[in-house]
Amino acid sequence: MGSCHAANEACLRCYKEGILRSVEVMVPAPWYAEAVRMLREHPDLDVGVHLTLTSEWESCKWGPITCAPSLCDSRGHFLPTVSQRADYPPGTGFLESGYRLDEVEAELRAQVEIALRDIPQVSHLSCHMGVPVATPELREITQRLSEEYRLPLEHEGVQFVGDLGGQEADAARKEELLLQILDRLEPGVWLLVDHPGLDTPEMRALWHPGYEHVAEERAAVTYAFTSERVKQRIGERGILLISYADLHRAE
Repeated sequence: MGSCHAANEACLRCYKEGILRSVEVMVPAPWYAEAVRMLREHPDLDVGVHLTLTSEWESCKWGPITCAPSLCDSRGHFLPTVSQRADYPPGTGFLESGYRLDEVEAELRAQVEIALRDIPQVSHLSCHMGVPVATPELREITQRLSEEYRLPLEHEGVQFVGDLGGQEADAARKEELLLQILDRLEPGVWLLVDHPGLDTPEMRALWHPGYEHVAEERAAVTYAFTSERVKQRIGERGILLISYADLHRAE
């Protein structure tokens, strides 16, 4: 949540009508203020701070909320990629950019503190595009903040279930892939991460090289997450939907 209006709306829909139990919020992103309002209106929806150091979309940009020139391009935006890609202009990879670790820590700390001030139910941290844990030095900062603010970053014993076909944009196909995931689950704690969205003009304007059909693909995620067949299968298999906060309480 926070990246765009359609993402905010889709995440709320997947919570109210579907299987979503935790959501991540991006503090520096342009629709963060709306996300805060929505999350305050739904205090039972578990929230993580999605620590952000990159801005990937071609048509919508965001940058640091602190004074952090080493984290920005010439226009004050975060860089778009984790590492330099051959199909991107030079100087667009974060890891090769000469970022300063003190500016990274100040920026991530500010994101955490703003989210804690604005959203009462923040329970954990996560990492946008994996950048805040992409090197040992970055991971050390992020882990230290996790411990300082008592917001877990990783959870022992949690297993990833896989994904819903990557950029597969067919809604029925994503629904079927999710049903297959549910059918093969064994006892344990499992995590499914994906990006709900809506096929709206706003989201159709979001893209980056190699990912041009964002709205269609993310609307298909929303379809799968709110599918009646999926909810029925969850009931049939006795699967318990939990949030990160539920996991913390159980520990």
